[in-house]
Amino acid sequence: MKEDERKEVILICKTFHTSASQLSERYDMSVQRKSSNSSRLEPFFCRFLSDLGRHNYVTPTCYMELMAAFSQLLAMKRGSIMKAKKRYKNGLEKLAFAESQVHEMLQFDFRLFPHHKYVMKENLIFFFFPLSLLQEESMQKIRATYMTNPDFSPAKVAKASSAAEGLCKWIKAMESYDRIVAPKKAKQAEAQATLAAAMATLSEKRAQLKEVMDRLADLQRISQEKTEEKAKLEAQRDLCQQKLERAEKLIGGLGGEKTRWSKAAEDLQNTYDNLTGDVLISAGVMAYLGAFTASFRQDCTGQWIKLCQSKSIPSSDDFSLSKTLGDPIKIRAWNIAGLPTDSFSIDNGVITSNSRPLMIDPQGQANKWVKNSEKDNKLNIIKLTDDDYMRTLENLNHLV
Repeated sequence: MKEDERKEVILICKTFHTSASQLSERYDMSVQRKSSNSSRLEPFFCRFLSDLGRHNYVTPTCYMELMAAFSQLLAMKRGSIMKAKKRYKNGLEKLAFAESQVHEMLQFDFRLFPHHKYVMKENLIFFFFPLSLLQEESMQKIRATYMTNPDFSPAKVAKASSAAEGLCKWIKAMESYDRIVAPKKAKQAEAQATLAAAMATLSEKRAQLKEVMDRLADLQRISQEKTEEKAKLEAQRDLCQQKLERAEKLIGGLGGEKTRWSKAAEDLQNTYDNLTGDVLISAGVMAYLGAFTASFRQDCTGQWIKLCQSKSIPSSDDFSLSKTLGDPIKIRAWNIAGLPTDSFSIDNGVITSNSRPLMIDPQGQANKWVKNSEKDNKLNIIKLTDDDYMRTLENLNHLV
């Protein structure tokens, strides 16, 4: 509370106290002047005393209760109203965030990754092995010198020497070998060389084939991963679509709540702005006006509202004690427990729940209400005529 407001509140509290004191004094004076009907007495004061014949006493304790109730109730109500307003504000913020998210999702184009098609072309690898024949190597010297000589035969050479015969046979055999077997061995060597070259080429092609197969395996693995990813994206798309549909229905249903929450938050802010004056008047009612009837309370609180507004202390034009300090849920429970539903009875219930009242109950309504309300709290009911009256009070003091 600002310093200037605090000073004005103190002055208003003093005014409440003095006005209540003057009111009580006038009640006492009216007892003596009841027949004179003095014009100096305000009409509703005289009417209250003449109709009910009640006296009202104002003590310094009333002023202390006024100040204590105002301080305590103002802090409590400010906290509860700001908490309630914060809930509405948080709800509105979350609703606005949800609307923005749904709008973004509606604008988002769900695109799945395109199918990756990998087309593998089979390459036919043909291995050609060229065959070439080697030219016959002649044993020119042997053939020119010996093989063309008609006397170079084993039979003729044997006549000269048996050793020469053997040598002649060996030379003819070598020439025959060179003419028949050697070309075959050459062809074999050529074939082996060709085979070695072919095997080298085969190894190279096998390495290339392995590289291709490895690449194919990688492509198949990537294709499998993309297929699984596509399935996941499709599932996410379907789930997202379902969430979008539910979100649109929810937001559509909360459209009216948004307006109501905004209005409720605005009303709570207005209530908060008027709390200082409303709680001050409520504390004054609790401290001074409990004994008065509804009409007297209304007239007095009307004067107090004008006083607060003249001192720039904000307050509601349609002040209500039950609206300022009452809890609708508790009030409903009170009504179920037997409290009458009229505004005067509800105001009395609010005063009772926020102070230490002495209740005047000629019709027994308060008695019934208190008993039903406090049934679960093990209420003790005693009378002055009870034998254990003092013992019960002593036990209750120990509990307190």
